[in-house]
Amino acid sequence: MPTRVLVTGGAGFVGSSLATYLAQSQSELSVTALDNLHRRGSELTLPRLARAGVTFVHGDIRLREDVESAGPFDLMIECSAEPSVHAGYGGDPSYLLGANLAGTMTCLEAARREGAGLLFLSTSRVYPIDPLRQLPLVAGDTRLRLPQGAAGVGWSEEGISADFPLTGHRSLYGATKLASELLIDEYRHMYGMPVVVNRCGVIAGPWQMGKVDQGFVSLWAARHLWGSRLSYTGFGGTGLQVRDLLHVDDLCELVARQIDRLVEWSGAVLNVGGGAASSVSLKELTAMCEQRSGRRLELAQVAETAPADIPYYVSDNAQVATLCGWSPRRSVATLLDDVFAWLGSDEEHLRPLLA
Repeated sequence: MPTRVLVTGGAGFVGSSLATYLAQSQSELSVTALDNLHRRGSELTLPRLARAGVTFVHGDIRLREDVESAGPFDLMIECSAEPSVHAGYGGDPSYLLGANLAGTMTCLEAARREGAGLLFLSTSRVYPIDPLRQLPLVAGDTRLRLPQGAAGVGWSEEGISADFPLTGHRSLYGATKLASELLIDEYRHMYGMPVVVNRCGVIAGPWQMGKVDQGFVSLWAARHLWGSRLSYTGFGGTGLQVRDLLHVDDLCELVARQIDRLVEWSGAVLNVGGGAASSVSLKELTAMCEQRSGRRLELAQVAETAPADIPYYVSDNAQVATLCGWSPRRSVATLLDDVFAWLGSDEEHLRPLLA
């Protein structure tokens, strides 16, 4: 059982949530959060980390000396990333490649030197775009659906499994995460490093500083709450595209289980998300936000689809349920209630960021 945990990307939404949860629920753990505070709004999490007893170190995972400045550890939870799937399109991808790929190499070397385990948060965007777009989706009144009983290699009504074929392009973001997974597995075999990889779908909840291209749930809620423009973008501008939503607290509970049995479960690559029961379309999300905010927005419709967009992704959690005895407990309704409560608790700081 580890006693010194280093959370990289520890001031980000997921990293700060994990660091706070572990520090408050696992009294035997000493938790350090390392972050370069690159993302706007991440500095707002620092008092939260301090209240939980998490040590914060300002540093960049691309720099060996910065990672070493965080001190010794026996488990690294790697949450750092440039998280936007649209990063690099039409611009310089240097930060994306440096943070997501060179940063992984620095982290792996630090873990090797420390003799530590690694829990890596990867992404569902490792799965290629074209095969996901080619799923036999049927448009209903409020969402896209897979036909009843339909199934193929790595997909079914239950969602996308880790067996989904990996041939094809997936965006530079997805490529950096898949390349990181490959490096991690080589370190596992070469150095005996215990590792678990979670390919996460859409994670959401309080403390997510949402943007159009990443963290859309908190953005959707904030703009309904305070009034601002939104649009249905891509796939005809109908808002029927679907994602499953994983409450960050459910992810925290899974990670706590994985920490306890990291050596036993080493080598596992798991799809982790809200699952079919917690899936929602943008159109359905809009209705739920209208109900909670009491505000109706006139959403623009942009038919053109961005190169990295996909119409449907739902995580098949069967493998993680079998291995870890875990399934998400919080519904989309609960998630939205928590997000709206958080937005209302600190309007002074959050409204300028999200509205």
